[in-house]
Parts: sequence; structure tokens; C-alpha cells
Amino acid sequence: MDRNSAIGLTSIAVLLLVYFNFFSSSTTPEAGKPTEITQSQTSAPIDFDSANIQTTVSDTISVKQYGELGALLNGQENTTKIETKDLIVTFTNHRGKIKEVELKNFKTYGQKPLILADEKSNTFSLHTAYEGKEIDLYNLYYVTSSEKKGDSTIVTFTAPLGSGKLLSHRYSVPSSGYEIKYMISESGLEDSFTGDQLVYTWHDYIPLQEKDITDSRINTNINFYTTTGEFDGTDEKSSDLETETLVTPVKWVAIHQKFFISSLIADYTFRGGEVSTVLDPSKDAVKDARVKLFIAKEDLLTGKTKFRYYFGPNDYPILSKVTEGFSRNLYLGWPPVIWINKFIFIPVFNFLKLLVSNYGIMIIILVFIVKIIQLPFSYKSYISMAKMKLLKPELDLIKKRNGDNLAQNQQDQLKLYQQVGVNPFSGIIPVLLPLPIVFSMLYFLPGRIELRQASFLWAEDLATIDSIATLPFKTPFYGDHVSLFVLLMTFATMIYTWQNNRIASVEGPMKWMSLLVPLFLVIILNDFSAGLSFYYFVGRVVTFGQQAILKRFVDEDKIKAAMDDHKKKAQEGHPEIIKKSRFMNKLEEAMKASQEAQKKNKK
Repeated sequence: MDRNSAIGLTSIAVLLLVYFNFFSSSTTPEAGKPTEITQSQTSAPIDFDSANIQTTVSDTISVKQYGELGALLNGQENTTKIETKDLIVTFTNHRGKIKEVELKNFKTYGQKPLILADEKSNTFSLHTAYEGKEIDLYNLYYVTSSEKKGDSTIVTFTAPLGSGKLLSHRYSVPSSGYEIKYMISESGLEDSFTGDQLVYTWHDYIPLQEKDITDSRINTNINFYTTTGEFDGTDEKSSDLETETLVTPVKWVAIHQKFFISSLIADYTFRGGEVSTVLDPSKDAVKDARVKLFIAKEDLLTGKTKFRYYFGPNDYPILSKVTEGFSRNLYLGWPPVIWINKFIFIPVFNFLKLLVSNYGIMIIILVFIVKIIQLPFSYKSYISMAKMKLLKPELDLIKKRNGDNLAQNQQDQLKLYQQVGVNPFSGIIPVLLPLPIVFSMLYFLPGRIELRQASFLWAEDLATIDSIATLPFKTPFYGDHVSLFVLLMTFATMIYTWQNNRIASVEGPMKWMSLLVPLFLVIILNDFSAGLSFYYFVGRVVTFGQQAILKRFVDEDKIKAAMDDHKKKAQEGHPEIIKKSRFMNKLEEAMKASQEAQKKNKK
């Protein structure tokens, strides 16, 4: 080798070293540590005709089998990590997809990073026919580029196939929020894609993130929304294989958990697909969720393969801004319960968050607000019970006089009610009217993500059970734990019922039955969230105080005098008094018909 050749080769070697160490757009990662490209870094545009893709020697069989794509089936993985206000998203050039999504503002019950998607529990594939052969487009090694555009970071994975042919996956991550824009695009591949569609699949083996795996499982399913406005999904509470075939074009599909959602949303539509969930009780996972969606080839060729991923909380104010029908992932009950939650309790709760930081105190304030709303109904109910108490001696005389003749007994009681101006059903109406508010809380509080991991008193998490003891075995219906808020609420309900029985002078079997009913609450509510049980407990305590105040304003002597005056006018035949309402006439006719039927049966 002559001197000039040696100098030339040395110069080339030095230039190559300088280039690869200082100017190359992708740096060789350290062992076990992926390359990270932060938001502030921007790589230069890539000349795909001369790009040097870092791949190992291509497998000859793969090249023969897949042609142009065969050379992209082998390579070296590099990752791109983007951190925003709400998310940490990691992309990989191997498969050109999302590798991991972490929600920065939330933790698991064990205070570990909350990962909604990672390679351990999530797999993605994008199958299609390429030049007559089936291939997974997420199984290729892509060239990575990233850039800043406004407040978003754009990450693009491109497969240069030569002769101007390109396939790319483009992700746009804004500086805040839980949505990631995703677009699949091609150039010059209309003849190479020989199938009529791409099949996108997402397999999510959902890990446990909360305290109670049973509660997590019965609140996990897959929801979907069609272009016709239909919202449906797999059965949440089922542990068996639940499958839904999506025949109508679909707008979005969401892997729905109690507090978090992972979803893919189409800017246009998916032509159809299939979703399924199943529970494997031998595993620690919550459920096995699978999504299959069909993307029309025509959409790819016309630039309509634009989507959005949503990885975020199941929180109504956020969901309502994502896309049409997306807020229905947070179930708020049936009408009119859903309207009460949507237009009253959610705005009130969000307002209280600005004033109160302790959610236990906030629940107490909610109780007082509800009790104030219900006060007119409570007053009428209390007046009705007071009237029934004053009428009890006369009702007992009627019962004694008629003996076992129930039909005559009912007729005489109705006559007495009419004479004294008492509607026997007036006490029921004030109880029934506030029921939608009671049921609203049943759906509102357990699903509030703000209560998740919020502690109060002995409850370490108001969004789940407040277990103070674990039983050595699991009992039917009741379970294997003891919830203290439920016990306190049951005890308070029994006292409340006993007090009402005294006011209304309820005796006999009905009295003891009414006292036994609250015991069923122990069974029904034992697995409910601590926040809900605490709400009902505080509600009972406030009701005691409310009745004590009402008692001061209710003069039973005045009520008795008004009833006696009404009775006197009825006996004197005042027309405005003896005139019966249509309802009372119908009721009397029904009772007479019942009495006639009884007489015929005796004959």
C-alpha cells in the first residue's frame, strides 16, 4: 500500500468516525438502554433514496418470500420517548408503533407507575395482503424521524421500499392531554396491496391496577360506537367469553375499565370488526380483551386512515370532549338518573373541588345539599306520618269492629280518610319523588376517579371497599371482608326506621319486618365503594337532625284540630268537603268489586 492510499483510507476512516459519532441521526444504544428522543430534539429530514437502514444481513428466505418487504423484517430496535404534561409515550421503530404509555398523574394501588399499554400486556398487529402474501406491517423495522410542530411532537416511522414507494406511520403527541393522533399513509403502493382491507388487531391482557380485583373485573369490558349512533359493548360482569361482531361501520372502540380507558378512534370509520373479553380466574390479569378492526384499502389510498388513540381517565368532563358518544363510557344510570348526574351532580362536584381538597368533607357537603333539595318532600312525609299517628286510635276501632272482614275494613278506613281530609298515599309520593336522586348517587360516587386513592378516616381509598377485617373464609352473598361504613349505615338505618315507626305508630309484623329490611343492606352494599357507603351513613345521621328540627315546627294539636274540623264539615254535608276525587272514586269501586268477588266465593 503506497503512502497516498494509506493517507486516503485514514482520512475516510476519520471522516466516518466523525460522521457516525456526531452527525448520525440515530445513535447506537447502550446495552439494555433504549435510545430516547425528547420533545426538544428534532432530527433532520431523511433522504429515503440514500438512507442507510441499520439492519442485519437480511434473511434470504424472507427476501424471497416477501420481496421488497423482506429486507425490513430484520434490524435493530430503537425507541423514541416523549414526555408531556399527562403522558410518557414510548415508540419503537420495530413495528412502527406505540411501545408503552404511562399516565404521569396516576399510580397503581401499589403506588407504581400506571401503565395502560406495554409490550408485556399489549400486542398490536396490522395484517394485509402485499403482493399476494399475508404480512404484518407492524412486524417491520422502520426509519425514525421526529420534529416539533407547534405544541406537538411528530414521530414518523417510514419504510422506504425503493422506486419511490413508501409506507409510513405518523404519530402526533400534543404537549398535554390524553390523545395521540395516528395516521397510516402510503405512496406508490396501490398495486402492491393486493387485498381489499387491512386488519388491525389489539390484544390487551389487562393487568390489575386497583385494590379489589373482583370490582375491577365486573367493571371491565369493551365498548364500541357505530356510525348509526349505536353504543354497545360486551357484558361487564360476565366472566365467560363475550364476543360482539361489528357489522355496522364503527367510529371507535374502547377497552373500558372502571377508572381508565384505552381506545382507538377513527376520524372516518372502520368498516367492521369483532371484539371479545374473557376472564381467566387462574391468572392475575383483570380480563383478556381483544379488538379486531377492518380498515378499507380504499381509505388508505385516499388518505382516510387517520385515527386517534385515547389513553386516559374515565372522567366525564374529559370524555365529553373526545368524540361523539365517547362520554357514554362512564355509565351514569338511566333517565332521569343520567340527567341528574350529568347536569346537577357533576357540575356541583367539580365546583366543590375548587373549594374543598378533602373528598370525605366534600361528600358531607353533598349530603347537606341533597337534604336541602329534599326538604319539602321530607316535610310533607313527616306531616303524613303525624296524621297517621293521630288517626291510629280510630283505625284500631275500625279494625276491631270489622274483625276479619278485610274488604269492609278497607272501605271504612277510606271513609275515615275522606272525612278527616287525609290522603293515605300522600306519604308515599314524597318518598318516591326523591328516589331518582338516591339512585343517582348509586352511579355517581363509585365511578368518580377523584375518589380513587383518596383516604378519609380509616378508609384508605374511597373508591373501593373500606375493609376493617378479613374473614377466614368467603361467605355466600356477604363476601370475605367487613366494611365498617356499611355497618354504621345499617345501624343508622335501623334507628331511623324505628323512629319512623314510632311517629307513624306502626305495630305488629310490619314493625319488625321494617326493622329487618336494613339488615339486607349489609349484604347488598358490602362490596360497594367506601365513598358511597359513607354518603348513605352521613345521610341517615343528617336525617335524624332534620326530623328533630321538623318536630319543633310541626304542631300535632293544630293538625288534629284541622282534621276534626274537616270531619265536622263532612258530616254537615259541605259539598266542597264530601266531593270525592277521581282517584278515590276509582279506589272505592275497586274495593267494592273485591268485596263482591269475596261474597261470591263464599257462596
